[in-house]
This record gives sequence, structure tokens and C-alpha cells, in this order.
Amino acid sequence: MEEKRPDPNELLAQIKQEEDEIAILKKKGDRGKLKIFLGYCAGVGKTYRMLQDAAANKNSGVDVVVALVETHKRSETEAMVSGLEIIPRKTIEYSGLALEEMDTDAVLKRKPVLALVDELAHSNVPGSRHLKRYQDVEELLNAGIDVFTTLNIQHLESMVDIVQQITGVKVAETVPDRVMALADEVELVDLTQEKLLERLREGKVYIPKKAEQAMHRFFKIGNLLALRELSLHYTARQVDEDVREHMQKHAIPGPWPVGSRVLVSISSSPSSERLLRFTHRMAQELDAEWFAAYVSSPQQVDLGEKARLQLDKNIRLAEELGARVVQLKGVAVADEILNFARSKNVTLIVAGPSRRSKAEQILKGSIIDELVSKSGSISVLITGDEGPEKASAGKFFQIRKRGYKAYLASLLAIAATAWIGWLLRDSIEPVNIGMLLLLPAIGSGVLWGVRVGLFASILGVCVFDFFFIPPYFTMRVSDLRYLPSFIVFIFVSVFISFLAKSVKQEAERSRHRERFVYSLYSFSRDIIAAEDLAATLSQATRHTAEAFESHVGIFLPDNSKKLHLRSRNNEDIVVSETELAVATWVYKNGIPAGRGTNTLASSPWYFLPLKIQEKTIGAIGLRSKDPAKFLTQEQDQLFKSMASIIALAVVNAKP
Repeated sequence: MEEKRPDPNELLAQIKQEEDEIAILKKKGDRGKLKIFLGYCAGVGKTYRMLQDAAANKNSGVDVVVALVETHKRSETEAMVSGLEIIPRKTIEYSGLALEEMDTDAVLKRKPVLALVDELAHSNVPGSRHLKRYQDVEELLNAGIDVFTTLNIQHLESMVDIVQQITGVKVAETVPDRVMALADEVELVDLTQEKLLERLREGKVYIPKKAEQAMHRFFKIGNLLALRELSLHYTARQVDEDVREHMQKHAIPGPWPVGSRVLVSISSSPSSERLLRFTHRMAQELDAEWFAAYVSSPQQVDLGEKARLQLDKNIRLAEELGARVVQLKGVAVADEILNFARSKNVTLIVAGPSRRSKAEQILKGSIIDELVSKSGSISVLITGDEGPEKASAGKFFQIRKRGYKAYLASLLAIAATAWIGWLLRDSIEPVNIGMLLLLPAIGSGVLWGVRVGLFASILGVCVFDFFFIPPYFTMRVSDLRYLPSFIVFIFVSVFISFLAKSVKQEAERSRHRERFVYSLYSFSRDIIAAEDLAATLSQATRHTAEAFESHVGIFLPDNSKKLHLRSRNNEDIVVSETELAVATWVYKNGIPAGRGTNTLASSPWYFLPLKIQEKTIGAIGLRSKDPAKFLTQEQDQLFKSMASIIALAVVNAKP
């Protein structure tokens, strides 16, 4: 019988991957191990099971501490905690209340082998170093401390929409799925729904009054059945992935995944959040790599502040869920998505339903229809949406509210032109007065957009008919030869409005690209020309401050690894001990922090690590001169590019 052997190329790739992982671990130092006790609902026994496992480790000689465990006054849980060393919690003042949180610094200073951290999805009190508890756990892991923690399935980011559909409750506290990927072990803590309801009635989950309310709301038998199925299914999938990884590592013959690729099209709409979670779950089911693509196109309306914030939120969610985020630019949205999909061998495109009104689809076309008709061999999946009519109406209301001055100005322009035409009615033909009224209609479209242009053109036709076409002062037309003129009048005005909008947006994108490229070019040129470290830092802070109209500081460590402010664009800049502490944290952990991030977000400074490959050599901070403004997505990319160039220049600079 012929022996089945694995593909040598697969084995070589696996060996190379393991060597890379070992190299990274050597650079980063030993990382702690993470074990997650996963359940489907409060009361199934996750915390108790975690404490049992911790007690067994302690009996085996492992140094175990309780970093934070919520007993909820359950006697059995309190008895288990009493036998372990407890790290005192930190008290934080917020809105006149003294609230307690895990003291991460105390745990790091104590540096046990194993720390117990309950309720992974918990949101920290404002003013804490991190917004979420899972970020504290990541910091403990980076410090080489093993962590046991607990989590309910409904708190996984990718499960939010499914849980809301099942229970009618939208979970506010979530954990990115990438955190689950960090886990070395996931243990399912399961309990039948009958046993859970029995524990609830006995007061072992909540106090009797609260338990009665819970049984009539969230703890319904149908909800518990569905949540339990979710947790079992999720854990089974994790086990399946572990089995396949084991088979591949140990050259055990078997079926291997074919490597599907999925792409989801996102926008600045809130519905993109649901679309991203759906695609993430699908990609997991297919064991597929997936992309999240956003197309910047002249067909889109100019993004306001609220839309930009939503787009940034959607992009951050895509990154947290593990997508490869790409921003495409072009005139035809569908063509750009399909071209990218074909270049990356994407087999499935996921998109939401069109949010354009029927009138907009007639004028602009349907992106969804174009995707489907041009997709060829690529499958296109259109998912359902919640409340599209409400979203469309809200969008229209916002446009009208924001642009009423433009409509008023176009009305006045038409009125002024009609008055001039009325004075000249005895000197020129009516058709020439019509051409005169076309000017403000075209001007309105060029200056204020297609909607205002359409409004002005219809108003112009009505004024022309009412005042200058017999019978006068009526909307009737005695000479039907004028009707084609009316149609041409509106068509020309709207067409020129579309054309002007496309030209303006293309010019704006060109200016953005030019500024981006020129900023990087001039920045790199001056950095390279610097003679020593002091000149390099001076050029770096000056260029960065000019590019973002902000205050900039570069922080580098001394021989004892203590961070100091080495360069700033303005001598009047004062960096407090608090801001220096944030910069130090960024230097030690190698990830961004401060404004616009989930770590130390209350800081007015935005800090990036200066990194060469996996080594962090310092930090750079940026504080906007205008507190109301912050970096756009494109500016953030430029800042990160500059930070990479600065790090390389600092390493190569002469002392």
C-alpha cells in the first residue's frame, strides 16, 4: 500500500513559520499563557471552576494570586477565594463615587506566576489606564504572567448581532475575537438550562427579587437554549481548529482547507458594524482569510464629522475582528471592489442592501446591481438590513437641515435673475430669458451640489413658465414647442452639477495624495540630510508639527531605560508627569496609547511607539492645537509612516 505523505512544501512552510514565531518570542521575551473559562450565561459556574483550577495549581506549588474575582456574595465562591492571596483593588474617584478596579500595577509589581482576572469583558471606570479589562489582561500576558479569566459567549464581538436577534438585548460590553485567538486554552463550563434556572430560583446567581426579574427577561428558556447552542458550537469549532493544527504540525495525512477568501464592502453607515460581524462569522466557518474594503468615490456625498467618526469606528471594528482593511479610490465603486477582489483571488463578496432611494438609484444607478452583474465567477451575497427606510429618511433630513442656506441662496438668485428678465421682457425673446435663468441653476449646482442644482432648475422652469410664457401668470403652456426646452433646461443643469461635483472631489483627492506624497518626500529628504541625532530629532519634530498643525514631542530612553523628552517643536510645550507616564507605557508595551485609542484615552496626547521591526526604541507624541479636531484616517496613516521613518533615522543617526 502506498504511504500517504504530506506535501514537503507545506512542511517547509510550517517549519519556517515556527522558526519565525520562536524568533519573535526571543525578541519579546516570554509571554504569559491565557486560559479562558467560557460559558453561555451568568451562573453556569465559570468563576467557581476557575477557582478550582487555581487551587489545584497552588497545591502543585504554583504562585497564584487573585487579581480580581467577583464573588457576588456567593458563599461557595467566597470560600474558594479565601484560600488564595488577594491583590488589593485600586480605588478610583468618578462622579463623586469611589469605585474599585483591578490594580494592574500592583499585579505587575508582585509578578506572580498565575493571576486570576474575572469578567474579561468588563469596562473599566473612566480614568483607568485602559478602557477595557481585556487590555489589562494583555498587559499582564506581555509581562510574562499567566492569566485565568472568565467570559460569556454573548460578550464576543462577533456574536453581538446574533445575541440581540435571539434575546432582544444588545450587549454593550464586548471582547474582540482576536483576544480569543490569544488563548492557549479555552475550557467550556456547561450547565443544562434546567439546572441553571434551578440555581436562579435558589438565589445562587442573583438575590431573589433580581432573580425573579431575570427569569422573565433574559433568562427565558428559549434564550438559554440558543445561547448554550452558540457556546457549544463555538467551542467545537475551536477544537476542530486545534485538531487540524495538530495534524499539520505532526504530518498526519488528512483533508486540508482550500483557503477561501472573503471580502466585505463597508461604508460610513452604522449598518456596516452588523455586516462586519456577519462576515467575520462566515470567514470563521469557511476558515477563510477576509478583507474589509472601503471605496472613496465621487458618487458618495461629502462625509460630515459624524459620518467620519462612524467610518473610523467601522474600520477599528474590522481590525479588531481580524480583517485586512483596505481603502480603495475610484469613480466606479463596484468596479474598484471587483478589481481588488480579482487581484486577491476573492471567492465571495458580502455587501448590504442599497441605502439609496429609488430616485437616487435612477440618477446614480445601483452599486449592488453593478456588483452582481459584473462579478463573473465571484459569488456575491447581499445580506438583510434593519430599518433602511428609517436610515434613508434620517439621512435626507440631515441633508435638508444642513443645506437650507444653499437652497435659500439659489432661490434668491433665481428671483434676482427673473427680475432682470422681467425688465428686459420687451427687448429679448422669451427663449433667451430661459437661457438667462439657466445660469443661476447651473451656478447653484456647481457651488452647492446636485440636490440644490436640481431644486434650482425646477424652480427656474416654473418661474420661466409662470412669468414669461403665455398665458402669463399661470402654469399652462399654450405653445408645446417650449416643453423640450424645459426638459433640456433641467437636464443640462443636473448634468453640469454632477460633472462639477466629480471634478471637485477628484481635485480634492489629488490634493490629498499630493500633500501626502510631498510630506513624506520632504520629510525623508530632510531627515536623511541631518548630520547627527540632534538635527534628526529637530527635523522630525518640525516636519511632523507642520504636517498636522500640532504640538509634537519625541521621547527616547537613557542608558538606564528611563524615558525623557528629547525633542519638541516648541519650547513652550510642557509635558506633565502624567503624559510622560503614558509615553513610558507606550515605550514599554510597543502599542499606541492616548487620545483616539482604547488605552489612556483621556490624555490629550496621541502616542505612537518608534519601532524597528519588533524592537521599540522610543515614542513620539502628538497633541492637536485645536482640541476639537483630531487625525483623520489618512492623517493617521501618514503619522504612522513618519514614525517608522523617524525610528529608522534615529537608529542610524550619529550621537
